[in-house]
Amino acid sequence: MFKKIVILVILIPAALLSYGAPAAAVDPFRDLAAVSALLAEADTEEILFEQNISRRHPADALTKVMTLLIAVTAIENGEAFENMRVEMTETAWFDITSRDGTQNIKPGEEMTLLDLMYSAYVGRASEACNMIAEHIAGSVEEFVRLMNQRAVELGCVTTNFTNTHGQYNDDQYTSARDMFLIFRDAVSRPLFAEINSVYRYTVEATGMSDSRRLINPNSMLNSSSSKYYFRHCTSGIPSVTFEGGNSFVGSAEADGLTLIVVVLGSDEIMLEDESYDMRNLTESRRLFEWGFSEFGWHTILSSSELVDKAPIQHGAGADFVNLRPESSITLLIANDIPYEEFERKITIYSIENDEPLTAPIDAGDVLGEILLTRNGLEYGPILLVANTSIELHRFEFIRMQVMDLLSSTVARYVIWALVILVAGYVALVIRYNVIRRKRHNRITQAKKQLAEERRNSAESEREQRWR
Repeated sequence: MFKKIVILVILIPAALLSYGAPAAAVDPFRDLAAVSALLAEADTEEILFEQNISRRHPADALTKVMTLLIAVTAIENGEAFENMRVEMTETAWFDITSRDGTQNIKPGEEMTLLDLMYSAYVGRASEACNMIAEHIAGSVEEFVRLMNQRAVELGCVTTNFTNTHGQYNDDQYTSARDMFLIFRDAVSRPLFAEINSVYRYTVEATGMSDSRRLINPNSMLNSSSSKYYFRHCTSGIPSVTFEGGNSFVGSAEADGLTLIVVVLGSDEIMLEDESYDMRNLTESRRLFEWGFSEFGWHTILSSSELVDKAPIQHGAGADFVNLRPESSITLLIANDIPYEEFERKITIYSIENDEPLTAPIDAGDVLGEILLTRNGLEYGPILLVANTSIELHRFEFIRMQVMDLLSSTVARYVIWALVILVAGYVALVIRYNVIRRKRHNRITQAKKQLAEERRNSAESEREQRWR
């Protein structure tokens, strides 16, 4: 099963395997001994190396990848069970020839479905492939239909199956691209990955046979094989036929990468010690080693990086706020690519829109965006957010509240109405005071006049008495 990489933002342009490696190291495989080949990262489908990946090629024993995938899927869906005992039929041998791999499972012999699956894949038993097909689909023909249906569902465009085990047929073919898609789906399933990772497996004795000790033909899993062993290899299946040559599909994991290699139409050569070099395996290992040494996951933009700052108004003790990416950009690229080659374009919305940015600001508020580019490819944009909160200055808060109030049309009408009322009231008070003062003066004058008259009258009376 794949090691899943935690990537906050993954922006590798490799959808549908339509790109070569845009950030690849120098290709060292001009002399690759294969008709077709592909090396890709499993989780992202990023192609690191390709050679004739759409060319039609005999499927050969790689057919068993699809056979086992259909069986594993049936078990996952509850349509079949690992421990269910299955009896070998005579019809399962209908198309088996002396050229085909076999474990000589006799008609009438019983074993579990799981043992049949190990026999088919690890033990190269063609009759086991047919028996799995009959058990799951009712017939080999119906099972082959399911195989072709699944190929279409996976996006294969250069694949067709006519049998379950890989016997050569002009109408049974695949391509490096399609085989990658099939194997990628298959190896992501735990049971398939478990069967693929086993180098030795023992099928317990049945009533008609002693125990069978199966040896996986994938020598990259064999730690005692100094020529082919690759310690990071987790699965794979080789194929050797006259028509299709030597082929291989498999996976390997190291340093957070899960790589899948497909090599079709390789060969074998005799060495000086008269041993043979199975170049489907050695070339596959060479591709694996190159991929792990030259490529890796690189975070070219971190969510903790302070990439810019935005000016703010009315902040308490701050005139700007630091900006950081809301998420990271992690890419699968060649290890020797300097991060400086990724150009950055930063947009701060308040500056772009010519609108002042005012406090308060909350940490995480979206204030801009950043776009990275390299060799015409774009990565992003990623939102830029405030790294910290900025509070509003208290005095500024009060001033802003007043200004906001004064900026309201209704408030302006109310204020003018109040001014008019106050002015009217003041005018009335003034008029009242003027009138009151005049009245007071008249009364005072009248009192003075009355007092003067009384005083004059009193003096007149005293004069009359003296006379």
